[in-house]
Amino acid sequence: MAPMGIRLSPLGVAVFCLLGVGVIYHLYAGVISNRWAAFRKGDKVDLRDLLAVSVEAAVLGGLEVKKTRRGDNLEEKSKGKTREGAIELLTAGDLRSHRKMFNLISNTFPDVTVISEEHDNTVDKAASWSRKIPADILEKINGGKDVPAERVTVWIDPLDATQEYTENLVKFVTTMVCVAVDGKPVIGVIHQPFTEFTAWAFVGQGSNMSPRPSYSVSPPKTIVSRSHSGQVRSFVQEAFGNSTTIIEAGGAGYKVLSLVSMPLSEDEPVDQADVYIHVTFIKKWDICAGAALLNALGGHMTTLKGEDIDYSGAPLNKGGLVASVGVDHKALLEKLPNGEPEKH
Repeated sequence: MAPMGIRLSPLGVAVFCLLGVGVIYHLYAGVISNRWAAFRKGDKVDLRDLLAVSVEAAVLGGLEVKKTRRGDNLEEKSKGKTREGAIELLTAGDLRSHRKMFNLISNTFPDVTVISEEHDNTVDKAASWSRKIPADILEKINGGKDVPAERVTVWIDPLDATQEYTENLVKFVTTMVCVAVDGKPVIGVIHQPFTEFTAWAFVGQGSNMSPRPSYSVSPPKTIVSRSHSGQVRSFVQEAFGNSTTIIEAGGAGYKVLSLVSMPLSEDEPVDQADVYIHVTFIKKWDICAGAALLNALGGHMTTLKGEDIDYSGAPLNKGGLVASVGVDHKALLEKLPNGEPEKH
């Protein structure tokens, strides 16, 4: 007898297909959810992962900064003027770095508030974390440092020292990321695109940086802004005396690096200073990463009156700043002139 033919019911085929799609969906969803769970635990984020992403973002932004500078097509334009009348510049390097850094961090941690110096409508949904944690971070920092996302603010400076960047004074240029929790700087990353050196710190956990063996305070060698100086020179001399060595430099990130022990570099050695003073308004994306780095090393960054700076809310810090490590910060503050710095 010939084998009987098998007739497939259209309804049965449809049910079977739906079941198959359901199984595939749940398997796929499980893979995706497991991947996200590594760095998104509900509405929490793992700060070690956020540190690793911050380092990667700063490095990728730095590559754009360097590529644009070497291409010599900066497309520079003015964003306006500071209170002191200095022109604030915007270049293609700023914007390209911003796109890399902002999209990478925002895509990886979509529940976290990310604030960048630059603003751009370019959205890159494909920007994703490589999932690589640098070896020195794995060695020094344990995972599992989870905090609710709503307590976290990430500050990005895609290109610090834009003025110097346009002048090809690239030793001053950095890209920076800072993570603040409840307004306190907890993670700081300062990357030098043209030397490819990255400084990072996690307050209370570890850092790849350290203070220098010694500092001078009689008088301290003081580093100040070269493009937003205000009346800082007379202010510093009134505080520490006319014999005080004053170093003019670009970029808040560079000035913080001048306070710590840096690798030797024959090409572009970083200046060495004992204190960093700024007397005019300054934005939090300029200083938050440096504050975290100094805090992690036992140092301080405060207003001129010695107040801690809140790294949440509005981006403007109106109180100036004093930054130091390895010295008596309170004693430095006591030497500063009273009154408004602009009057000195």
